[in-house]
Amino acid sequence: MKRLIHTALILLFSVLISSGQIPQRERFFQVSGIITDESSRPLPNVGVISVKLRRGAVSERTGIYAITSTPGDTILFRAVGYKRLIKVIPDSFEGKLFNMDIVMSPDTIAIKEVVILPWRSYNEFLRNMSEPRDVAPEIAFMNENIANIEAEIANTTGVKITAEAGYRYAMQQNFDAVATRNQYPVNNLLNPFAWAKFFSGVKDGMLKNQASTTTKPAKVRKAKTKNKSSVD
Repeated sequence: MKRLIHTALILLFSVLISSGQIPQRERFFQVSGIITDESSRPLPNVGVISVKLRRGAVSERTGIYAITSTPGDTILFRAVGYKRLIKVIPDSFEGKLFNMDIVMSPDTIAIKEVVILPWRSYNEFLRNMSEPRDVAPEIAFMNENIANIEAEIANTTGVKITAEAGYRYAMQQNFDAVATRNQYPVNNLLNPFAWAKFFSGVKDGMLKNQASTTTKPAKVRKAKTKNKSSVD
């Protein structure tokens, strides 16, 4: 009987000890704050990683971040162009919200200057500069058309193109292109205001022949002489 009671006490004592060794449930809370640089400007897209929980988050455009963590956790902050920063959460923290603002320092790496040239060697550069280049056909046609247009403008009386007029025409073309973007092009044949202006011009004599102010040189007719044969 004493042996049975002794065995029961030992089992009860072992159960009490084992129940006291059960680990407590892990507590979770939120870590949040604002990430800025040394000039107090918010840093977006900064990676925030909880090493203990293996979770991650990214800061917003305003630099605000939020991540779930536990006491004793290690938080890693990293961003392109900035030094990595490691922060440790205290084990004694018992709240539900841990506020931690971060200031990141720039990570500048000095490298040697690299000049990129379109030639592999100096000899290739000399050969490319000394050899004559063939002009592309479309560029040759474009230059020829521009020369012909300039010649016609110079030979046409009453036509004078200035820089101001060309600028206004170019701006009008750009405005029309922006106004009709993603739309069908403007067709004046379907414009009632254009038709009204046309009919008004017809009534005012727009299509009538007007006398020319330029004087034309008079044509000189040569008299024809007939050879009369004389009768001897």
